[in-house]
Amino acid sequence: MFSRAVRPTVSLARSLSTSSRRNTKVAVLGASGGIGQPLSLLLKNSPLVSRLNLYDIAHTPGVAADLSHIETRAQVTGFLGPDQLGAALQGCKVVVIPAGVPRKPGMTRDDLFNTNATIVATLVDACARNCPEAMICIIANPVNSTIPITSEVLKKHGVYNPNRVFGVTTLDIVRANTFVAELKGLDPARVNVPVIGGHAGKTIIPLISQCAPKVEFPPDQLAALTERIQEAGTEVVKAKAGAGSATLSMAYAGARFTFSLLDAMNGKEGVVECSFVRSEETVCKYFSTPILLGKNGIEKNLGLGTLSDFEQKLVANCIDELQASIKKGEDFVANMK
Repeated sequence: MFSRAVRPTVSLARSLSTSSRRNTKVAVLGASGGIGQPLSLLLKNSPLVSRLNLYDIAHTPGVAADLSHIETRAQVTGFLGPDQLGAALQGCKVVVIPAGVPRKPGMTRDDLFNTNATIVATLVDACARNCPEAMICIIANPVNSTIPITSEVLKKHGVYNPNRVFGVTTLDIVRANTFVAELKGLDPARVNVPVIGGHAGKTIIPLISQCAPKVEFPPDQLAALTERIQEAGTEVVKAKAGAGSATLSMAYAGARFTFSLLDAMNGKEGVVECSFVRSEETVCKYFSTPILLGKNGIEKNLGLGTLSDFEQKLVANCIDELQASIKKGEDFVANMK
């Protein structure tokens, strides 16, 4: 049920046939940052993208000029500062938002809240005004709060469509696939571990019992593996020693999700990715589960599936924290002036 029917690729696209080409305008908001630049590079490399609009408050003309020299079809344009934000969004079918400040040693994702909440609310407000029917993919942390913020801002403009708003949790799946493959001596490209819940700490719930191919671990190793997946972001923050957080792997994961979404929008069937979305699968208003993508965004929520006893406890233990993060995002928008 949860096997990923389409495995997105970020390989060089120069030799791909023109039959796979589609005319889709994509915007990256926060394109000059640590995630935004490599993400924009990967999107420029895709035959699925015909126009790539790059927006940030600094350096985007240079980033756009640099990327525009690459021998792929996407036309790249840079937009600089709030005065050009509306123009960056005009006609866009997909908007990817990695904008925001990165996590530093000792910081939790909630520590980022005040700064990133304002950034996301401002950018989504511009989306509502300029491309109200676009698919919106939120990378900016804390995703457990920035997705509720996105939804509430769109509601204020009367353009909210829950099937078109996605919290990009793909890095959790990428990490789970990699770590399981390392432990079992498998090719990570052929491993698929669904990850449900949220996108921070204990709200990240890898469903090892649903891994394809099937794998088993003794209880102590399973607990350690789960904790490593949950704290993998902190692992990178510590390794970078103050120089930032996960940027390259997040750019890969963001590109993977975007390519899956574009494939589905173009009519490819059976495209499944996990994403933090409006949900009725649990008591939480938003919850990440495997999602069947289609031409109009979410085609079907595939739910949690059958959980092991260990995984059921993980879900139960994450609910309070997840609900608090969701409420924090909703309250932020309710109190906006």
